[in-house]
This record gives sequence, structure tokens and C-alpha cells, in this order.
Amino acid sequence: MKKEKPVGLYVHVPFCVKKCAYCDFLSAPASDAIKERYVNLLCEEIEKKAERYPGYRGRTVFFGGGTPTVLKAEQLERILYKLKECFSIPEKEDLPAPQEPEITLECNPGTADGADLKKLREAGFNRLSIGLQSMRNEELKKLGRIHTREDFLETFYLAGEAGFRNINVDLMSALPGQSVESYAGTLREAAALRPEHISAYSLIIEEGTPFYERYAKADAERGKNGSDTEHLLPTEEEERQMYELTEEILGQSGYHRYEISNYALPGYECRHNITYWKRGDYLGLGLGAASLMDNCRFSNSGDMEEYCAQLQGCKKEGGKDFHPDLQRLSIQEQMEEFMFLGLRLTRGISRREFQKYFNVPIGHVYGEVLKKMEERKFLAESEDRIFLTKRGIDVSNIILAEFLL
Repeated sequence: MKKEKPVGLYVHVPFCVKKCAYCDFLSAPASDAIKERYVNLLCEEIEKKAERYPGYRGRTVFFGGGTPTVLKAEQLERILYKLKECFSIPEKEDLPAPQEPEITLECNPGTADGADLKKLREAGFNRLSIGLQSMRNEELKKLGRIHTREDFLETFYLAGEAGFRNINVDLMSALPGQSVESYAGTLREAAALRPEHISAYSLIIEEGTPFYERYAKADAERGKNGSDTEHLLPTEEEERQMYELTEEILGQSGYHRYEISNYALPGYECRHNITYWKRGDYLGLGLGAASLMDNCRFSNSGDMEEYCAQLQGCKKEGGKDFHPDLQRLSIQEQMEEFMFLGLRLTRGISRREFQKYFNVPIGHVYGEVLKKMEERKFLAESEDRIFLTKRGIDVSNIILAEFLL
């Protein structure tokens, strides 16, 4: 009997109640008819991808967006049922205790009530990721979020009552008008609720968003000719202080940093995201979703009609995928990804695993870079593992770029 291979399954739901002013993700409001059509297309894609990749068994699932909970609970349940049917996702009873498949659902406060959350938990979703961003209503308003602090607290408590025992809370720093003190308050208040996981990211101003027009130029002109600086982005020094406070405050509250921007209570690291960082196989389903399968990267179209045409082409080709952007990674590209993705994890990478994957000692490929980074105290080693030091994490973008051959 052929051994089944594990795969992470990502489902993209490109809908939201209202587009946030900083968001450049593939998402937008949509009618009920468009949502229903999309759910049907997703279920069709799941069937076709399962035919294309026989022998894979889903071990983690992540519904992201957008805001997946703008779909009806019944629609989300239908998609999850199709995934279980096509990718043989095991039930908890089929695995050694206390294991169970990790099935994550992103949720924005106020988009699911208690009855919805209970239905979703009973359907099999067992991890909820709630987009809080800030505990300050004035900061949420500037971000263009649809919820308040109070809405978040209600959703958080309803999730617990519905039976969710693995909850992530998303936080953001370097927000317009945010002070070091207000961010520290958000960290402490979020940690006091004891969610099992906290993701903490710095706001990035992306071109093409309302925030870029609103803040980027004004921030560059900060303080010139007596210009108003009260509502601009925090300074670089303030952003650095926020970054340092994140690990300090969350560490004091019992959360350990296992990835550059992610913190968890023991045993609650996000297994799906670790698949990305360790270059495991993952299959993206839905509009614009990206995949890595058998060292090939490809993605679905971000246009609804093109996405539909891809599925039609898949039918004509007898189940084969049509991905014009499919890229088979060279050994060099695989090595680069092994390093700059794996080093995001605080455990870093393994010398033995590198040699096992590529049949060459890591020192033969990266010896000079490793020596230089260790001399500058950006990297350290312990037994088999190589990892970023605290100093290295602080400048991780620069360090990781060093591993591009």
C-alpha cells in the first residue's frame, strides 16, 4: 500500500465586509449570489485538485482571507466537508491522543455570532484566528476596521463558549497615531485574556492602498516647515521600542517566540504556518491562492473569470491543473528557501536535514556566509542547529537576504 503524504490545505475566501485602508490583500465586499457561486467553484476545485494529487492526506487546514466568516456557517461547513471527503482528513479519534488535525478559521470581530461559532466548532473547525489589531478604538478607527474593542471581547468570549480551545489573536504595531504606551497596553490586555497564540506584526504601508496616499508622503516630510506630526506614523525609534516590547511583555506572560512574528503558549504553535517555513507541501485553493507541491510553485488566478476558466480547462484536460506560472524550483532555489524560510523559526535549521535534502554539507554551500554572520553575532549554533541570535532577529530581513546564492 502506497504511503500517504501529508499536505497543508489553504482555502482563500476573498470577501470582506469593508476593505481596510491599509489592506492590499485579494479581498473585497461581494453579493450573496457571488459568494454562493464562489463556494460552488471552490468545491469543484477541491475535487479536481484531489484528482490531480492522489495519495495526499490533509493534516492542517487554514481558511484565510479576506474574512472567511462573511460566508454563512453552512457554506463554510460545506467547504470543510468537501476537504475532508477529498483529502482524507482524519478525525481526532483516528490519531494518537492528544493529536487532532489543526483546522484554522480566520474571523473578524462582529462577523460571527454565538450560534455561528457553535456550528463551526461542531463542523470541525478547532482553531480560531481573530483579527484584533489594537485594543484602542481610536486606532481601530484610523485603520478603517469595522469593529471596536468591545466587539472583539464579545467574539473572543463567544468563541470560548462555543468550544474553541485554540485561539490566535492578531496584533499590529506602528499604527497611525499609536504611541509606545498605547501599544504596550494592547499587548498586556491581549495577553491577560490568555489566548493560546498571538501574532504581532508591524504595519507595512503598501503602494496602491489609501494608507499609502494618506501617510507615506506626509511621513517623509515629517516635521518640515512646522507640519503636523500628531497623526503620522510612529518614528523609527518608537517602532523599534514597540518591537522590543512585544517579546518582553509576551515573554513575561508565558508566551514563547517560535517565529519572528509569532508567539504561543507551550504546545500551541501554528502547525499550518510551520509547514510553510519548513517547506512542506501545501495546496492553495481559491482565488489567488499559492501552492508548493513537489518543489513546484504555482498559484491560481486572482481574477474570478480567469479562475473559473482555469477550472474549465482542468475539466478539459482530464483533471490536470492549468497553471501558466508553474515554476519548478532548481536545487539552488530550494536551498535558498530552506535557509531564509527556516531561519525565521527561532529553532532555526538543521545541518543534518540540509545534507539529507541536498546531499551536500551546508558548509560547502554557505560556509563563508555562516562564518561571517556568526562572527558578527547574527547567527549562533547549538549541536546540530543554526539559528538567528536576538541581534540577528532584529535585522532579519538583511540577514536572510545573505542566503540568496
